[in-house]
Amino acid sequence: MKKTILASTIGLFLGVGAAQAEVTLYDYKEGTSAYEDAYVAGALDFHKKRGDDQNAYSLNLDASYDRTISTPDRDVNFGGSATGGIKRDGTAGAESVDNYIAKAYVSADNYFVPGSNGAFWYGAAEAVKDSAIEDMFTSATIGVGYGRVTNVTPMAKAIRVMDELVRRNVLRGKPAVGVYQDVARIIAKENEYRSRYGSKDYPIKWISDIEAVIKQSGLTNNFGATGTLKVRDVLIDENISTRRIGWKVRAGLSYIGTNFDGLTNKPGLELGGEYHVPLSNQTQFSNEAKFTAVLGDDDTGYNFNNGLSVTHEVDDRIDWENVWNLNYAKGSQANSDDVTTNTLSSTFAYEVANSLDFTTTASLKNVSGSSSTDSNYKDGTDRSLTMGVRYRLR
Repeated sequence: MKKTILASTIGLFLGVGAAQAEVTLYDYKEGTSAYEDAYVAGALDFHKKRGDDQNAYSLNLDASYDRTISTPDRDVNFGGSATGGIKRDGTAGAESVDNYIAKAYVSADNYFVPGSNGAFWYGAAEAVKDSAIEDMFTSATIGVGYGRVTNVTPMAKAIRVMDELVRRNVLRGKPAVGVYQDVARIIAKENEYRSRYGSKDYPIKWISDIEAVIKQSGLTNNFGATGTLKVRDVLIDENISTRRIGWKVRAGLSYIGTNFDGLTNKPGLELGGEYHVPLSNQTQFSNEAKFTAVLGDDDTGYNFNNGLSVTHEVDDRIDWENVWNLNYAKGSQANSDDVTTNTLSSTFAYEVANSLDFTTTASLKNVSGSSSTDSNYKDGTDRSLTMGVRYRLR
């Protein structure tokens, strides 16, 4: 009898321990590479300081779209971005000056073994236009690569849902990992629910199916309206930034239609890599690097760009986004500049509504090696502190 009681006690203890074990983003086993991000952001400054002869102003706009469609056979990524602004100084006779950079891209990674994280061949195309440079950059690339990146945002949302339900005493404790996984699978099918039931009515069925899985855990007190509203708050009214895990490397040969130095119809080389890892359930680290070069006896130009970002979820409505971008551009001609540009920014984004953020950004930009007289590209360091709004389209 004593042995039976002891065995039951140990079993109960182990069961509770398993249920209470910390669930992480790595527990999501059904992830694909699919995701979609779209933003429009803007900041306006209008003033007239003492000593100014006229009103001064600056308007900065930023729009971006990035989407990956994922199947076991391939990942197709496409998107674009546009950053620009217009400004005028307060000195007498100063005129408005505008600038912009626009970019569009598409790529397809085709896996030799469908569903694997292994080797693939890829094709890609890119076009970039800088208003300060007469020539634009266009290229098409084909090559091979290895690895896969997985979107684990559905698990991040499932973790948030459970935390809220425990906090509201809807759940007596955190359920087992399997419950999180089942909920994350349903969350990942949001687009399927939207297509089947319509954009207006799909949340009813979507959230109802999630509730059914949670109730099966046996840990619910009284789900009721409180539970339903909290699930809706997290999944509909709140925004959780994209979370990804994995890495890719690639190498390819390019056809460069034109580049910023005025070269046309040249062969090129492309090397690239990316690495994404959640440092915790609230913190995402990402790094993407790309090297491109012009191949030819008289052409020595190349470009290296590395973008590193760390995003931390401070609160349900506050994200802290930190970005460091390093770019080194070696000119293709003997008299071309070799320019190094470092750009650092730190942004606090407060979620005013589901799709609207109020942002405060401190940024630092240093350019060295440039002979340009354009204020946006000449040597020196720019510092700024801006407040604005950012609207999430998708």
